[in-house]
Amino acid sequence: MKKLFYIPVAIAIFSLTMPGTALSAEQERDIVLRVSISDDRDNVNLALKGRYKMYPINSDAVVMEGPYLAANVTATKDGIKIGKGQIALAAVKVKVAKDSNIYVDSRRFRGDIDIIRKDNGRIMVVNYIGLEDYLYGVLYHEVSHRWPAEVLKAQAIAARTFALYQARQNKSQPYDLRSDIYSQVYGGRTSEKWSTTRAVDLTKGEVLTYNGDIVPAYYHATCAGYTEDASALWNMDVPYLKGVQCGYCKNSKHYKWRKEISLWELADKLKDGGYKIGKIASVTVLSKNRSDRVDKIEIKDDAGISVILTGKDFRQIIGPNEVRSTKFDASIKWNLLILEGLGWGHGVGMCQWGAYGMARKGMKAEEILKYYYPGTEISTIDKVKL
Repeated sequence: MKKLFYIPVAIAIFSLTMPGTALSAEQERDIVLRVSISDDRDNVNLALKGRYKMYPINSDAVVMEGPYLAANVTATKDGIKIGKGQIALAAVKVKVAKDSNIYVDSRRFRGDIDIIRKDNGRIMVVNYIGLEDYLYGVLYHEVSHRWPAEVLKAQAIAARTFALYQARQNKSQPYDLRSDIYSQVYGGRTSEKWSTTRAVDLTKGEVLTYNGDIVPAYYHATCAGYTEDASALWNMDVPYLKGVQCGYCKNSKHYKWRKEISLWELADKLKDGGYKIGKIASVTVLSKNRSDRVDKIEIKDDAGISVILTGKDFRQIIGPNEVRSTKFDASIKWNLLILEGLGWGHGVGMCQWGAYGMARKGMKAEEILKYYYPGTEISTIDKVKL
């Protein structure tokens, strides 16, 4: 049987202009992002409520169409199986009529989707979505839609900037952004709220720039007193991502946290991460940086074998939702590792609960953004060099 190979879909969807040139108003309207809304799946549930057509990637030849579809999508050795229908292609594009809707795993999405059979025989779904429509589905997941309007506007500008930065970084990849915490959480049309949509509309086209260029506008939930230097986490030493003191997030529900992990579970996670270690005897924080986050942590087993990790790597191994930040102290009691920490997130850029506190004090979106990204300016996409 002829082997079908995965067809790359990173073909210039975001190639809006040559590097170093600004966007025209027409190009700005045409910005389309590729968002991975499902990846490495055995199957996905697809519902097309209204007229639809399916095409091969980069072709206008219709391979399937109809007024309605509800089906389970799987991969086979010959291509993609949609319900009972077999399509002998490694990837298809799904488009729906203007008054129709696309649902993937019960979530409603604007735009079009590509369904892709990857080389590993699993399914990936990529949503092709306009920039502003994408943001409609992001803000609800990143901040409370009940928060003050100035926070929502600041978040919209930061999220728009971050999306464009990620898209530029990932031009050669099969998607620009993921739909989870490793990019920005995106839930599609199902996640849209009036207040967050209004914030996107009120800031339409606005981005953060430094010396005329878009910036990596990282943000996080709660810094717990001091944001982090980007250089402490990544190979990125820029003036607008230096840590700043933040006294605005004290009312965050994430300000303090506690996590208990059994020592055998810790050992298993370390082994899964490639570290050889036996029965754990001690866990010691060796050093912290100026924002009071863990720089180095040492784990020893009862045979004296030692593993030294950065706080960032330790958090990733255990899980970023388990170890909410690297701002913690560690102790062992009754075969449990006890972590007592402050804040949630990597700590770089805008502190969202800090932004909330600033807005409650009457500060505007521009003031919030300039505080957390010092030296930046709010510009518009048509003036940005990409």
